[in-house]
Amino acid sequence: MKNIKMLVLDVDGVLTDTRLWFDGKEWRRFFSIRDGVGIKRLIDSGYKTAVITGSKAEDIRARVKSLGIHYFYEGALDKGPSFLQLQKESGIAPHEMAYIGDDIFDIPMIQEAAFGATVPEAVDEVLEIADYVTRRPGGCGAVREVCDYIYKHGAFAGR
Repeated sequence: MKNIKMLVLDVDGVLTDTRLWFDGKEWRRFFSIRDGVGIKRLIDSGYKTAVITGSKAEDIRARVKSLGIHYFYEGALDKGPSFLQLQKESGIAPHEMAYIGDDIFDIPMIQEAAFGATVPEAVDEVLEIADYVTRRPGGCGAVREVCDYIYKHGAFAGR
């Protein structure tokens, strides 16, 4: 954990509980305020943050912007190319990253990152390979749990 300088996040199932609702114009998601506080705390402590999502949606773009996430990749069902681009743009290597995801699309990043986390509702293939499974569910404080762990034990611990 002492090498961790960046947290990389999936969205659906991690920052949300996977549920969608239609407001008459667009599909929408619920996001946790607690997760947002954890992300902001990491950013304020010197950590970089990134989101790689297969979705393309205005509510996700707005949430990422409001949190000040440093790097954002959307519409990436194959997340590998975005993960490589993130490394080039940020100058941060996988051994300096934590990644949290919940589905088969996230497996390569969970395996490559120094610390791979998931949520209890993740697919079995992810649960089997993750370094850490959160106690809290996706969209309900799971990201905050990982953020707090990084804050306590990562490269910029306690800043």
